[in-house]
Amino acid sequence: MNPIRPAAESDASRIAEILVFNNRLNFYPIFQNDDYSFGELQVVPIAEKYRSDPELLSRTFVYDDGVVRGLIVLEGTEISKLFVDPCFQNRGIGAALLNYAVEVHHADVLWALEKNVRGIRFYERHGFHVTDEKIFEEDTTEYLVRLRRRDSGNYP
Repeated sequence: MNPIRPAAESDASRIAEILVFNNRLNFYPIFQNDDYSFGELQVVPIAEKYRSDPELLSRTFVYDDGVVRGLIVLEGTEISKLFVDPCFQNRGIGAALLNYAVEVHHADVLWALEKNVRGIRFYERHGFHVTDEKIFEEDTTEYLVRLRRRDSGNYP
């Protein structure tokens, strides 16, 4: 049985929880932005955004084997988010979500924070490579790097 399914409105709180915890653990050390990480970034408003935005919900898929353990958000063939609850990392959940996006939705591109070395290594192990494209993360001085699937038609 495939544990990956489209997200439902009832998943909104769990999705928000996973997003908030991952942001605080992985990105707060880089950005050190208390106002964003502990003020603006809150579970209840993020959950409400997912509940009230059917289009966002329709692009979100969850890994649910009885517990929602991770999620992936797609924009066409671009992966815009991929997060696994920190309690369940290193169990193949991220790989399963990524493979699902590639195989079912033909995902072939994503942006990753340049300083997220662990995340970039994960994507490289799964067939993505860092391109020469870089942009600043919105309202910061930190770079995002673009990664592409090696077997996509756009490989240089």
